[in-house]
Amino acid sequence: MEGSRPCQSCRKRTLVPDDVTGNMVCTSCGVVQDFDNFQAHIGGVTGDTGTFVRVGTVGSGSVRNYKENKIFEAQKLIEDFMFKLGLSGSKSHEVKLLVEKITNAEYGQGKWFPVFVGACAYVVMRKDQKMLPIVEVADLVGCDVYELGRMISRVVDFIDLKLPEFDIVKSFERAIKSCPSFGKAPEDVVQRMLQQGVFLIQCLIKWFVTTGRKPMPVVAAVLLFVGELNQVHVKIEDLAKELHVAVITCRRRYKELLERLVAVARALPWGKDVTVKNIVKNAPFVIQYMEMKSTTQERESFEDVQYDMEGLVGHCLRKEIGYTFDSYTVEDSSSQYFEVDQTSNLSSDCPDKFQISPESLTMIYSNFLDEVSLVKATEEIGIGNKRKRRKTFDLQACTDWWQGKSDLSKKLLLKQILEKDVGLDAMPPSFDKACLVRGKRQEKIKAAKLRIQRIMHPGIVASGYSNGICLFEPEKSEKKRKKMKVDTDWEDLIIETLLLHNVKEEEIENGHYNVLLALHVFDDGIA
Repeated sequence: MEGSRPCQSCRKRTLVPDDVTGNMVCTSCGVVQDFDNFQAHIGGVTGDTGTFVRVGTVGSGSVRNYKENKIFEAQKLIEDFMFKLGLSGSKSHEVKLLVEKITNAEYGQGKWFPVFVGACAYVVMRKDQKMLPIVEVADLVGCDVYELGRMISRVVDFIDLKLPEFDIVKSFERAIKSCPSFGKAPEDVVQRMLQQGVFLIQCLIKWFVTTGRKPMPVVAAVLLFVGELNQVHVKIEDLAKELHVAVITCRRRYKELLERLVAVARALPWGKDVTVKNIVKNAPFVIQYMEMKSTTQERESFEDVQYDMEGLVGHCLRKEIGYTFDSYTVEDSSSQYFEVDQTSNLSSDCPDKFQISPESLTMIYSNFLDEVSLVKATEEIGIGNKRKRRKTFDLQACTDWWQGKSDLSKKLLLKQILEKDVGLDAMPPSFDKACLVRGKRQEKIKAAKLRIQRIMHPGIVASGYSNGICLFEPEKSEKKRKKMKVDTDWEDLIIETLLLHNVKEEEIENGHYNVLLALHVFDDGIA
């Protein structure tokens, strides 16, 4: 006892081992000494073990536990994603099998694994022609569209699969049924909006508005438009948030849709008065006209077309469309123009030509406006200006304008859509924009040639004529001319440089300035 170490409390050498626990206890103060029971492990792995320190806690057992935990967490993540995406049990099982096949049942952990699961879910749904927007999957897994797209490409290459084309019509059907903005709309209204939206989307396909574009902003634009037609108040910001797309892109597609409908409305007698601002008011007539045009080729006889034309003009001249009066009905007075001789208005012998001319329709419409103005003035005098003309367009009174008889209200193949006639044959917006830019470049080339000629040949320019182009009018030469400040930008300087290096104007009009500068300017000495 005298040779033992001192007590940690009283510093006396009175330590004795306890008979039960084996810990050292001080007989003077009774304090149990800490960390005094370590026993050396002798005899290898299979030998005796210590009291508190044991072997075997790091080895094959922990590796097995790690793998099982990894698989458990991965399967839990897959089930959570499938529930949030709304996939059924069979589709969820297919996603699990695809993940297990690609990873050899090893699954995985880390930031890449949720992206991988989202890519597998997208591939499974796309393979079965069931639409699952990639933007929705990217928002769920927490990555951008491009990262998810690269992962989808790797999955498709690994399983050697060719995905079918994206179906924008099915995406629209899925969106109108799943968007919370239309959750409170009646079922019959949603069904009518569905037909109208499919009709408009396939018209946009024919007009090449969807070519090379992201499809979901187009879906959002059509949803907003059909919502306005059916008095369902939605905001484009809410639709963009629900469809996980940019608001500014949705606004652009919505503007392009309105511009196309305005172009179609030019064929109507009052089409010159239709603009982007009032196209929503005229949309029932425009869509009815488009529907009639698309069904004309499918009629067995021309009698149905005759009825549709009379109904279209009758709807256009009815008082319920823009005005509301209680004491006067304009519908009867407007229909008298067609009650004279209905068979003479439309000729069944020559179905491609209407005997009623656009000038006659314009005259009828003008007379109708005069009658409505007279009735409005009379009513204002009688009731003391209590009833005023409506400033807003009442679409609720004309809910019967949609017939839904056109095949464009149903999903068609691309070839069938292009063969339909909807009153307008438009080129892609990118082509129209390219033509506009090309025209601006041609003007810049002409201006650059004049500037070059003005500097290189001042004598010719002073005479007022240069290659047949009159620079100023001789009769106005006596007057003091104001100096015009001509603003030139970097593009004008590049065009001048290319012209001085004898580059063809056709090549400059294409706008590939970097290539032309590299070929004709910077490498000119080497060449």
